[in-house]
Amino acid sequence: MRRLTLALALLFALPAGAEEGALVALQTGDAAKGWQGVGKLVLGERGFCTAALIEPQLVLTAAHCLYDRETGARVPDDLITFRAGWRNGRAEAYRGVRRSVAHPDYVYAGEDRLERVGHDLALLELDQPILLPQLLPFATGAVPAEGAAVSVVSYAMDRSEAPAIERDCAVLAAGSGALVLSCDIDFGSSGAPVFALRDGAAQVVSVISAKAEYGGRKVALAVPVDRGLSVLRAELAAGSEAHRSTSGVRVISGGDAGAASGGGAKFISP
Repeated sequence: MRRLTLALALLFALPAGAEEGALVALQTGDAAKGWQGVGKLVLGERGFCTAALIEPQLVLTAAHCLYDRETGARVPDDLITFRAGWRNGRAEAYRGVRRSVAHPDYVYAGEDRLERVGHDLALLELDQPILLPQLLPFATGAVPAEGAAVSVVSYAMDRSEAPAIERDCAVLAAGSGALVLSCDIDFGSSGAPVFALRDGAAQVVSVISAKAEYGGRKVALAVPVDRGLSVLRAELAAGSEAHRSTSGVRVISGGDAGAASGGGAKFISP
């Protein structure tokens, strides 16, 4: 595997002179058809990520999106909203977040390491299910092999009002718990679903985590979902049981209500 050079500090925009990928904006209803399950995850008033609906009441994103980038505190769940199919000021559905869980092996604080990317996955339970015929959850699938073609649907800093799709970018490497992709990403693309086309249907196979350099080119790092999703489901189920067993107390799992509540939408430097 070629040497992987990680991006420095936080990624807020592509540096001057960076190549633009083959991104296609999904500006119209026809263009966005079939992708409405991808949404903008708004984190209070200070940031956003991208997320994908995988069940009527479950949304998948990157774990680092749940943390305030300045304080390191968890963003309270009641400040997070999922805007499914957000496009030009309107969403197909608006939902709040009842509870959220980050992968138990993900550590936000401390020294940035590549190993963190392999666990940069989070699952959010919406306050109400989304049951709309035009907005179907995406299936999830196994990690693609090196050389496979994948597509990414995401929002980003300079295209926050409509999603964009990049088709047929490549899996350059699969190892160390993370995928190295040739896909074009930017601030706000954190948590974006990476799709593989299987049996004529798009499956979410990984989630965008960070930016790096690989073999002298700018790449995206993504975490496979097949290794962490079952763990997240168990964490969410355990949290649900804890809620039921705590009589008269409502636990907010999204962080201390007294902590800073700014959004944490950023790329980690793993």
